[in-house]
Amino acid sequence: MNHSTLEAEVKEQTAHSIPVTVAYGDGIGPEIMKAVLLILEKAGAAITPEVIEIGEKVYLSGNTAGIDKSAWESLRKTKVFLKAPITTPQGGGYKSLNVTTRKTLGLFANVRPCVAYAPFVTTNYPETDMVIIRENEEDLYAGIEHRQTQDVVQCLKLITRSGCEKVIRYAFEYASTRGRKKVTCLSKDNIMKLTDGLFHKVFDEVSQEYPELETEHLIIDIGAARLATRPEMFDVVVTSNLYGDIVSDIAAEVTGSVGMAGSANIGMDFAMFEAIHGSAPDIAGQDIANPSGLLMGAVKMLIHIGQAAIAENIHNAWLKTLEDGIHTADVYNEDISKEKVGTQAFAEAVISRLGQKPNTIKPVTYNKELKRIQVHLNTPVEAKKELLGVDIFLDWNKGTAEQLGKELSQSKTTNLQLQMMTNRGVKVYPDGLEETYCTDHWRCRFIHEAKTPVTYKEVIELLNTVTEAGFEVIKTENLYSFDGKIGFSLGQGQ
Repeated sequence: MNHSTLEAEVKEQTAHSIPVTVAYGDGIGPEIMKAVLLILEKAGAAITPEVIEIGEKVYLSGNTAGIDKSAWESLRKTKVFLKAPITTPQGGGYKSLNVTTRKTLGLFANVRPCVAYAPFVTTNYPETDMVIIRENEEDLYAGIEHRQTQDVVQCLKLITRSGCEKVIRYAFEYASTRGRKKVTCLSKDNIMKLTDGLFHKVFDEVSQEYPELETEHLIIDIGAARLATRPEMFDVVVTSNLYGDIVSDIAAEVTGSVGMAGSANIGMDFAMFEAIHGSAPDIAGQDIANPSGLLMGAVKMLIHIGQAAIAENIHNAWLKTLEDGIHTADVYNEDISKEKVGTQAFAEAVISRLGQKPNTIKPVTYNKELKRIQVHLNTPVEAKKELLGVDIFLDWNKGTAEQLGKELSQSKTTNLQLQMMTNRGVKVYPDGLEETYCTDHWRCRFIHEAKTPVTYKEVIELLNTVTEAGFEVIKTENLYSFDGKIGFSLGQGQ
């Protein structure tokens, strides 16, 4: 793109200013946000920032969510959020604002490009160019936890078919419309056969609609290992929330620095853009933080609001700055870099290179006609659901598994009978091994003797019988089948 063409496209795209909700955040947040907004201003970005207060100050004022009503009103109006990192106070009772925002606004896809900038930023993997697309709303990050006994706490892993389908369809659409060639799914469905198994199943189903794309599935442990040692084999990666959080940081570090990576959080109606790193309070106020991650998030924001020409100009100026060896402390290498600069000086270096392109690093080119990715969900077919039994969880520490099993066997009611017991997921009754360590948290599975459907009234009668026998029930999980297929994990020997 020549200079006159760039000016014409910038003029066309900035005819109307777009309101954007902006949060300066905590720690290094205010410094890097100031630097990023200055770059956007000098590049001619047509945005009108609406500044809101979120994070540590709001938490400490007594608002345990870290965000107040006026901030939500701004977000509902602009639907676009540029957010610097925030600090969540340590101690119980404070909900992660990142998780809250993503879930409240339906930001189901977290998009994190991870690119190597060799030889100007140190990396052992100069060919790395991947995008990690992470499910953003559910999984263990639902944050539903309970202490159930003296010894045991639990965290619920929630996976939905619709949640899987949204993020997986987004990943395939992203790959198809952005010139990518392959989509890799990461899961642990060899162990978590229902939750991760659903993610893998939906991936296989959706992949059939994109025959032009290569697909593969890897178990998360070997996938993470290969991502750390052979990142060039990946193109677009889609995975669930926790795995995506971990592997995207690995990928960012592999390419040079977590401080370089930005992300987009995309929903049907809203979008949030940020750096992937935290607030780094230990270096706050020292003018040494790298604003690159937030700047790359802002570049994605400009594309999202239809200002791709400005985004392209900023991105190429940033690449030229890296190529010229102007580096912040986190990526500075005396064998490669030419000048170590602080936060504001780095921003000024990018500004001075607006209109320029890198010579060695491949310049970026953004398709100005590229549309926002829209996903649709297939209408699910309702399955026939039948109740087969119940898992009753007990808090009990008065003897051995054999003793508990024999006592509970007396608690049968109608056709529901004790089939087995597990402790921390290991079968301990019947025919358990006395060497197995048992804590005070027991899963006791009662199944209809004939393995036919039961009524919930029978479950209630059983619970009454168990509690009247002196046992403390801490929770129950009903055991269902769907279209004749069991909807629960089996224990050993079942």
